[in-house]
Order: sequence, then structure tokens, then C-alpha cells
Amino acid sequence: VQLVESGGGLVQAGESLRVSCAASGRTGELNSLAWFRQPPGKERELVARISFDSRGPTYADFVEGRFTISADNAGVYLEMNNLRSEDTATYYCAASSRFLYAVEFSQYDYWGQGTQVIVSP
Repeated sequence: VQLVESGGGLVQAGESLRVSCAASGRTGELNSLAWFRQPPGKERELVARISFDSRGPTYADFVEGRFTISADNAGVYLEMNNLRSEDTATYYCAASSRFLYAVEFSQYDYWGQGTQVIVSP
């Protein structure tokens, strides 16, 4: 499975941005998709996850209703609204073939190269 992110960039606080992740290869074996982020000088953290079952998506507390994750057979997407300067980070998409409900870094098997999002105050 290969994951390629796109859509990052520089925006001002309060604006919106959509990042996309194109998935290719053996995507039929994937159970869960997610977005993580790594702010400068900090650890990588889960932003949102979604799986191909009846359960709804999961969001980190800091999202506070501003982001929406979605997925289809082609990839996973993250719509981000009302961006804040603290959302500045490199955003990574990830996929798990082992877990339907994966929230830990170690539960994800495939990673994209990351796309940078910079939010100016």
C-alpha cells in the first residue's frame, strides 16, 4: 500500500484547508485510515481516524468540531475549518490492515510522507 498526501500549505488563522491522501496498491486489505500530525518540536499525535464499518470517526479533543475526516476507496481526506496557529504541523495519513479501531501510532502499518500545514496568526 502506498499513501501520498497533498493539499498542505500556508493559510491564515480562521481559514480552511483540505488535505488529501491518495491510496494505491492492496487497499482492499485496509481496515482503518487516519490522520496524524507532528507540530514542530513535538511528538506525532492522532488527529482523526475512520474505519470501513458502522462505527463513526474518532477525533482528538483539540479538534473541537473543526475538522471532518472522510474516506473512500481512493483515499482519506481531512477538511479543516477555523484553523488556528497551533494547528501548524506536518500532517501524515496512515492506514492499518490489522485493526478496525486503531488509535495508536504502532497500530498503523502504512504511512505517507507528510504534507506541511502552516497557519499564520
